[in-house]
Amino acid sequence: MRSSWLRRVLLTVAMGTSMVLAAPGGAFAQSVEADDQRPVGELTSVEHESDRTVIANVYSPSMDKVIPLRIRTPADSSEPRPTLYLINGSGGGQGIATWEKQTDVEDFFSDKNINVVTPLLGGYSYYTDWRNDDPALGRNMWTTFLTHELPPVIDTEFGTSGRNAIAGVSMSGTSVLGLATTAPELYEAVGAYSGCAETSTPLGQSYVQAVVRVKGGDPENMWGPVGDPAWIENDPYLQAEKLRGIDLYISSGSGLPGQYERLGSRSVNNDPIGLVGQVVVGGSIEAAVHHCTQRMAQRLGELDIPAHIDIRPAGTHSWDYWEDDLRNSWPVLSEAVGL
Repeated sequence: MRSSWLRRVLLTVAMGTSMVLAAPGGAFAQSVEADDQRPVGELTSVEHESDRTVIANVYSPSMDKVIPLRIRTPADSSEPRPTLYLINGSGGGQGIATWEKQTDVEDFFSDKNINVVTPLLGGYSYYTDWRNDDPALGRNMWTTFLTHELPPVIDTEFGTSGRNAIAGVSMSGTSVLGLATTAPELYEAVGAYSGCAETSTPLGQSYVQAVVRVKGGDPENMWGPVGDPAWIENDPYLQAEKLRGIDLYISSGSGLPGQYERLGSRSVNNDPIGLVGQVVVGGSIEAAVHHCTQRMAQRLGELDIPAHIDIRPAGTHSWDYWEDDLRNSWPVLSEAVGL
């Protein structure tokens, strides 16, 4: 019952409500064995958007294609600085549902001594390594790219200190936790905003399947049929022990209308139909995310793994709240990377 309800809600979002949402979940990290023989990525070109922002094109050997990334650099590049990998939601950086277009990230990071790296592809992939190429979504080896191929390029070309944090929203709110369970040595901190931190429960499976199918992807090409061990291996809830030692910030709303469910909010933009969609659809999605977040908080508590958990009494699945999440998590992320 819950599974079919959630699928209908997500398909409603995918087919075009007037609000801007990033469908849930996050990109899950399939376990990759350490192998020094695997090739790393290669910087093929850099396009300057401004004096502080570039589009870096990095070739991924595992996907055999060039991945564009938006990289914001600090004003003072004379000293090594840490890196924040800031991941978009289900659209993967395409369209209007992005950090760039829906939040004030440019202003927020203008005075911060950190590189901010955002991939501009990867929609509906859960940012994981897929078992098979997909007719609709192509070849997806995002865990390999983000944890093995890309970091050496960023470290070499953009003057880093070697200390990293990762944060993501909605689909990638799941993914960043999964990536951290795969490569815990890579990240000092994780910010997971409105992601469902489980993939092997009926609720989590429904989330993953609905998001992957938005653009015609086949979830079985990702982790095999439901019940395959890969669904468990990529479940942050069940793999939570691997997060020990990483500074965690995990947040969600309750799904109830909150301060940004009003005509004047950025995500509604004075659109009455958009407001209804944000309340009804965004509220329903966030209510499910709320359940996942509560379970993850309990799981971390049982394992005695410290985490900053922010479960708001109100709030829907929408960008105004995620802008706040990034700001609220910044003290956790910045301290962990040494700022």
